[in-house]
Amino acid sequence: MDSKEQILQRSIEAKEIFLPHLSADPVIFGFDQNELKVLLIKMNYRKLWLLPGGYVRKDEDLDEAVVRILKDRAGISTDVYLDEFGVFGKRNRSELYFEDFDDTLFHKQRFISIGYYALYNPSRFNLVPDEFSESCEWIYLSQLSEIELAMDHREIIEKALLTLREKISIKPIGYNLLPEKFTLSELQKLYEAILGKELNRGNFYRKIKNSGILNKLEEQRRGGAHKSPDLYSFDEEKYTQALENGLNAW
Repeated sequence: MDSKEQILQRSIEAKEIFLPHLSADPVIFGFDQNELKVLLIKMNYRKLWLLPGGYVRKDEDLDEAVVRILKDRAGISTDVYLDEFGVFGKRNRSELYFEDFDDTLFHKQRFISIGYYALYNPSRFNLVPDEFSESCEWIYLSQLSEIELAMDHREIIEKALLTLREKISIKPIGYNLLPEKFTLSELQKLYEAILGKELNRGNFYRKIKNSGILNKLEEQRRGGAHKSPDLYSFDEEKYTQALENGLNAW
């Protein structure tokens, strides 16, 4: 069965299973080599890159749908931090992608998409593309200009990054992106990668320590040519509280 036949067959099933005109597109950010990555899939059909999005079942909540979509499309089956950030509904945003099909195709209907951003450590799971995808890969944000993204997914990624930059001043960032033990320098590089600019080391260290979300460990990072820096971990309870109530000391 070729990719077009696959989609046609899925369209028949989708009309019975999913809500019409509603979809979800999660933007999954990862952090590696001091750079942000985003998780993308390359579809068998048209060989273009897309976000690992999907449709909402008639018997599930929207948040439940996003969790299921991540598992179905990329193999992500463990806990992941998700936050809704926008609605995307331009005319023909999805119809043009499926222009080779007639207008009865489920996927070719006008869809309003709910955008979510997710933060995840790329090393914590193995990507598993679904049957409709050729591959599922982490792509550095710096490489996005070199690839062709389908529909309005470039716009969705840009909006997700802007939202992440806005929220970084009031919400903690890092629990899902850094290893369990990390240095303040590594945490600062994460913030700089998200913000796209350098931060003053002294000011950053003072603010992040005052936030109360870190535990200083009785360990140092070994193996470097310079002084071994202290290691830290996130205080899970205070981190969760800060997600709900904001960073008072920031």
